[in-house]
Amino acid sequence: MAALIGYLVTYLFAVSEVRSAFGDDVESWKGVAWYFYNAHLVEIEATGDIAGLGGTTTVDLIAQSDTTRVTLLYAVPPVVLLGAGLLLASHFGARDIGEGVIVGAPVTLGYLLVLAVGAVVSETSTESEFLGIEASGSMAPEVLPAILLGGLLFPLVFATTGAILAAVVQSR
Repeated sequence: MAALIGYLVTYLFAVSEVRSAFGDDVESWKGVAWYFYNAHLVEIEATGDIAGLGGTTTVDLIAQSDTTRVTLLYAVPPVVLLGAGLLLASHFGARDIGEGVIVGAPVTLGYLLVLAVGAVVSETSTESEFLGIEASGSMAPEVLPAILLGGLLFPLVFATTGAILAAVVQSR
């Protein structure tokens, strides 16, 4: 649920930039997903090949944006995950640090699943040929950082911290 909320907030902040940057070449939901991964410090891998010559580079769309609204996306995952941890700890009545960890850490399971699957399904690719010269390209989040950094580290740190904070406050 936390990953879905984070994606929806990202959608609200980034969809207009995605449409202006990529037009109809990239589905809006995929472009927004790339911004969502960038907000987790996961770069987007862009690969291109023309007539057998090509290369790969990584892109941080948020860092390249000069829009403050888009730059604020870096705060979305931490804030959403802190909130998820706070809400869960409050709901389950966590009263100490241990209970906070027990309540907050499981957020990681769902978040990891969503970010792992999302990294694969948000890939886009294209192929074309002009005068016998073939060209192809693709863009997608880097899978390993998406899983380890976005799916594992972010929720473990932020959701658990939120749950611990709520537990400490509730214990007083």
